[in-house]
Amino acid sequence: MRLEWDFPWGLFRAPQTNQHNHRYSHTRNHGRRTDPPREHFRPCQHCRHQVRRHHQGLPLSTNTTIPSPHAHSLTPHQHRYWGKRDTKLNLPTNSSLSVTLSQDDLRTHTTASCSPDFTQDSLTLNGKDQDISGARTQACFRELRQLRKDVEAADDSQPKLADLKLKVVSENNFPTAAGLASSAAGFAALVRAIANLYQLPASPTDLSKIARQGSGSACRSLFGGYAGWQKGEKDDGSDSLAYEVAPASHWPDMRACILVASAEKKDVSSTSGMQATVATSALFQERANNVVPKRMKAMEKAILDRDFEAFAVLSMKDSNNFHATCLDTAPPIFYMNDTSRAAVRLCDAINDAAGKVVCGYTFDAGPNAVVYFLAENEERVAGTFKNILGDKTGWEGKNIKSEVQVPEGNEVAVESLKKGISRVIITSVGDGPRKTEEHLC
Repeated sequence: MRLEWDFPWGLFRAPQTNQHNHRYSHTRNHGRRTDPPREHFRPCQHCRHQVRRHHQGLPLSTNTTIPSPHAHSLTPHQHRYWGKRDTKLNLPTNSSLSVTLSQDDLRTHTTASCSPDFTQDSLTLNGKDQDISGARTQACFRELRQLRKDVEAADDSQPKLADLKLKVVSENNFPTAAGLASSAAGFAALVRAIANLYQLPASPTDLSKIARQGSGSACRSLFGGYAGWQKGEKDDGSDSLAYEVAPASHWPDMRACILVASAEKKDVSSTSGMQATVATSALFQERANNVVPKRMKAMEKAILDRDFEAFAVLSMKDSNNFHATCLDTAPPIFYMNDTSRAAVRLCDAINDAAGKVVCGYTFDAGPNAVVYFLAENEERVAGTFKNILGDKTGWEGKNIKSEVQVPEGNEVAVESLKKGISRVIITSVGDGPRKTEEHLC
């Protein structure tokens, strides 16, 4: 026999087919009789337990898996919107915009499951148990469970999943808490996976209001391509949500070269850093009230017009402005380091050598540089960095030529990059969360 659940993003089976052994049967058929005689077939103990619960009208254990892409902000406030008007609901002081990068290169892979056999909610990240008692994680669990209860209340035939304990297992293929948007991708994947598990009839925009409570920027990671986060005005946060600016297919030639200057955990977290900036920076109010709103409109126009020069210039200016507010914080916050500044110098040198803007840098709340360029300028931009950093990991399988010479007069920056960069990630604009059958639990 086969136990199946139809989920919004495709067919999921309960329990998983790839983790149970059945005597005289193929696990991919999962209980379906194959070559051996029927009398020799014996389902595994877990499946027999599931069948008994099914006949008793009790909930079955089930799971769903979602890989979520990495989303990197451009403007304003470089990935982190940087500043909250409500810390409990994660309501920002300004709107923001991000580019979702391809999960073929950067992703958080998350499996959510629920079962009557689970005695408590749990979350595992990269093989380590995580503390889920915090208000952010609990808010996401609570909101999603309430939506599932609404589904069950409207249809008595729905299995009672909301009262079952959750098990969430997640893996990142990039450093955590190092300024590479790990929390945003993580909470986006968690919310999307549980929403699919619960079969919630909710749109990405609806779910963005829940993901936002886990990690502000997570609301944008529920979308592919180019996404915005509307700050909203209401005290309850009901109008603070994410929206699609343009899908990845609108401007698919966008590429990114990420220079990992440090995979270490930041000494000042984004949460504490932004609150210190709000409280002490004289530059902050000017940025939030005047600089950011104008740049949001200009950046959305640049994306819709596929105007790379405007896109790159705005990215670089806003990155510099954001880090200026960090330096203006008391005590000052130093997210960029000497290696970061060397990357800035090289980007300027590449643009000068090209006689036009062919690349643009941006930095999140960390030292890692994200350098944007178009596919047509791959050799000129990525090739220059490969010429300097060809011995670092990350170039494999990308077929990037490195025949372009490094612009003269940048010897100090080149040496700083060679010493400070540990890894390179070549990627592109990508789609949103995907459903996968590759389960982690």
